[in-house]
Amino acid sequence: MNQKYNRVYNFSAGPAVLPIEVLETARDEMLNYKNSGMSVMEMSHRSKTYDEIIKTAERDLRELMNIPDNYKVLFLQGGAHLQFSMVPINLLKNGVADYIVTGQWAKKAYVEAQKYGKINKIATSEDKTFSYIPDCSDLNISPDADYVYICENNTIYGTKFHTLPNTKGKILVSDMSSCFLSEPVDVTKYGLIFAGVQKNVGPAGVQIVIIREDLLRDDLPSWCPTMLNYKIHADNDSLYNTPPAYGIYICGLVFKWLKKLGGLEKMKELNEKKAKILYDFLDKSKLFKGTVEKNSRSLMNVPFVTGNDEMDKKFIEAAKNEGLVQLKGHRTVGGMRASIYNAMPIEGVVKLVEFMEKFEKENI
Repeated sequence: MNQKYNRVYNFSAGPAVLPIEVLETARDEMLNYKNSGMSVMEMSHRSKTYDEIIKTAERDLRELMNIPDNYKVLFLQGGAHLQFSMVPINLLKNGVADYIVTGQWAKKAYVEAQKYGKINKIATSEDKTFSYIPDCSDLNISPDADYVYICENNTIYGTKFHTLPNTKGKILVSDMSSCFLSEPVDVTKYGLIFAGVQKNVGPAGVQIVIIREDLLRDDLPSWCPTMLNYKIHADNDSLYNTPPAYGIYICGLVFKWLKKLGGLEKMKELNEKKAKILYDFLDKSKLFKGTVEKNSRSLMNVPFVTGNDEMDKKFIEAAKNEGLVQLKGHRTVGGMRASIYNAMPIEGVVKLVEFMEKFEKENI
């Protein structure tokens, strides 16, 4: 627990923990942002002051991810669920797409996309409750596929693509919601990246889309809603309508925090260190067991079980009393899940493991 603010260690999968430093800055600027006399949440998105906020956020994100000039950065609304529709609406030309289904969110995206074209499931890990990432080195890619879709980090099941699929020249689309900015990314390997920020970057309500310019289209079907057209948002610098202004401001603060830390290489190093502490304990524990195959493990989301539902409940309640909260696993999986995003301090993971060790000694 952070003694200064009496804060718990929050292992929620999202909305999730934010850096203390970011929250302190937001607090200090809440009533009067840079002598504007108002809060960011009160100011016009057309004002010069806010224009600088959103443009600075984009510049910092481009720097962090080394985003090439031929990619647009969009700050949108609607969450990842809206992207499940926007992606096929905007990218389907031949009316065919291939989906790799490695978890609940990829499955939802696959089902949603079927409303707009012929959508093929070319690989899945459903046979083992999404506990691994399938071999994607030589997939049966459809010759006329407009894109190949993945959910890169699976929040619920705790798996991660450590090697991108071989798309055989087809455009790769990735939902990076729960691993966004956790490690360096080669943006040029993707046609489109999207991420809901509420897991690793900011408060719920902002969706970041990074899209290659050649995928922006003037020839979308007439029935396509204006708000679902990427090109409209790109042409208007994410200001076609009132954006989630305050959320974008917080994201901008997080980008600056990441830069101050040393960027994504440093963030990956810290995340690997945190994850190792937890996985090393799980691998030797007599009570707790990780549910993911080792070569598919996520650095961000770590599900684990005791094998006994009542024991799981006892652990979750006892952990809560120790200031270790939001450890209950997703309702479709059960057990426990520790989401250890960028803003989770290493002290939080250490305290969790120390408590797990204590609980194990008292319950076996």
